Amino acid sequence: MSAKREIKRKPQRSVADTEEIYEILDEALVAHVGFNDPDSKEPVVIPIAYGRDGNRILIHGSTGSRMFMALKKEIPVCVTVTILDGLVSARSPFNSSMNYRSVMIFGTPKELTGEEKERGLYAVTERLIPGLWDAGREQTAKEFAQTMILELSLDDVTAKKRIGGALDPEDANLPIWAGVIPISTQYGAPITNEDAKHVPIPDYIKEIAKRDKN
Repeated sequence: MSAKREIKRKPQRSVADTEEIYEILDEALVAHVGFNDPDSKEPVVIPIAYGRDGNRILIHGSTGSRMFMALKKEIPVCVTVTILDGLVSARSPFNSSMNYRSVMIFGTPKELTGEEKERGLYAVTERLIPGLWDAGREQTAKEFAQTMILELSLDDVTAKKRIGGALDPEDANLPIWAGVIPISTQYGAPITNEDAKHVPIPDYIKEIAKRDKN
């Protein structure tokens, strides 16, 4: 992976380490896919779940969806992933900010077919709910045909982060609070469907619920 684009706005926040970029992608759950719709000619940004498999991300959805019908034509996209870690309250609105980690991925998605498609679907499922692929009902041929999966390489990536407190030394003498309000995504206790009350919560679901407690 190599960042091919220069970060001009606050370049000191850039993230160049490949493993750190992978960590951001592995922690986040939602990506926003931006593209110009070839049919409507409008810019569109759509949130979607994703998975990472090595030096690529994978997205999947219905073969009939607006986005996947457009991306199947191999048009350029910009995919963004952001984790918000905190609100930074300075002594003025101007100096207030956010702590975050973000990745921007540029490229042209490629549709996967056959065994590659099945491996891709497995990778996305294991990323979001590890264990469900083996424990769940096997997909039907119809479901497989109705699902599209695309890969996007991580060869053209930029990443940034902000950490720390408020940066307003010129206001440090003012009697106004400054600091960070942390933000985190947490997994709660599983809530069983009414029509699944007779089934005990499996270990692979319990493990997801314990992620933040380790």
